[in-house]
Amino acid sequence: MSIEVLVPTLPESISDATLITWHKQLGDFVNKNESLVDLETDKVVLEVTAPEAGILSQILKDNGSIVTGGEVLALLEVNSAQPVVNPSAKSETHETPGRNNDDIPLSPSVRRLIHENTLDPSLIKGSGKDGRLTKTDVLEHLSKNASSDENRLNTTQVKNLEPTGTNATPALATNIRPEQRVAMTRLRVKVAERLLQAQQNAAMLTTFNEVNMQNVIDLRNQYKGRFEQKHQVKLGFMSFFVKASIEALKRFPAINASIDGTDIIYHGYYDLGIAVSTPRGLIVPVLQDADQLDFAGIEKSIGNFGEKAKAGTLTYNDLQGGTFTITNGGVFGSMLSTPILNPPQCAILGMHAIKERAVVENGQIVIRPIMYLALSYDHRLVDGREAVQFLVTVKECLESPAHLLLNI
Repeated sequence: MSIEVLVPTLPESISDATLITWHKQLGDFVNKNESLVDLETDKVVLEVTAPEAGILSQILKDNGSIVTGGEVLALLEVNSAQPVVNPSAKSETHETPGRNNDDIPLSPSVRRLIHENTLDPSLIKGSGKDGRLTKTDVLEHLSKNASSDENRLNTTQVKNLEPTGTNATPALATNIRPEQRVAMTRLRVKVAERLLQAQQNAAMLTTFNEVNMQNVIDLRNQYKGRFEQKHQVKLGFMSFFVKASIEALKRFPAINASIDGTDIIYHGYYDLGIAVSTPRGLIVPVLQDADQLDFAGIEKSIGNFGEKAKAGTLTYNDLQGGTFTITNGGVFGSMLSTPILNPPQCAILGMHAIKERAVVENGQIVIRPIMYLALSYDHRLVDGREAVQFLVTVKECLESPAHLLLNI
């Protein structure tokens, strides 16, 4: 009996998906819930598994096909319980003794890299939990191989330039100008569309301020040991900024609002997006009801998002909604930037690197750890006065953080 392998139901905001990798070939035996194929959408990579154990009898969609929810991807013959082995395929398979490549747990994004670059995952050391391979591990492996290939190429070129005789003239080196054309991922295409949408459809302005981080640093250093011991998570800076932003959003509701045509939607909840850079591109997982989270809850949620982003396992629910966004370019060393809006949100807060600077306090020049803050906002909805006062509120909360309870 044949059963159909279907494209899962896609969320309303997602119209289609791209089939990127088949993990099984025609005639292969698959177990129930074993991964068959990866589908890439505008936000995440979906893993389609086998509904039952059986033989892959027909593949109806090839790699690169555009598919929609409910379409038939393949047929499984479930009458036979024994796998059909292709002798030629078996002779071409090279397995590490004592370790089957099929037993290595891989996320969809990692499998895609392995497949596209014809790599053996057993030869790559994993840095994830229980030795699991992450996308960063694969990219570093590819980078090392590329460097080795380049060194071999340079060595060959030098040898070719060496004179072969007493009167031989060295050959002129040829400038190598390599190029590579690759298709954008769906995520990169969507990011590009949203950035253009933000610039073309919003009256975007940015206001700046600076914050003295000394009190936050002192408070964090004083309590981080007890905090980690009680909550089993490290106390970072982002939770302070989330709490400060929520306080400012409560005072200035327009910054937590969005525009829908000629209507303004004022959100009575605080779903904060935290921008995360991944090998696939920029994504913004959302802390839903962030005002109801304490410092420990915020830090645990952000840490969980970071792990899932690294492993490529973020879900649609992780990325849905959002009323305000925080992005931290300081982790890359950025000193000052103008963040771009995340539509339909009307504001985004940009954090930057903390640097010691000479400042004047009570008529004295002192050294303090200073961070520049940037708030980009849609001037159609947010007036300059509100934007400036919002950023001042964030500054005040961070410079006097005692009232932002640490729950310890």
